[in-house]
Amino acid sequence: MMKPLKEKVSLTLDENVIKAVKELSEENDRSFSSYVNLVLKKHIESIQKK
Repeated sequence: MMKPLKEKVSLTLDENVIKAVKELSEENDRSFSSYVNLVLKKHIESIQKK
């Protein structure tokens, strides 16, 4: 099975958001980018269920 295609993007985030995501991603043994992707997927799924 092939991995889903990914695309590079550039984001501008608040400093406190970056700090919090870095901490959370480390706690969950994920990269920053992987954690952001996970959080966004969950958020999108929760909105689509409404």
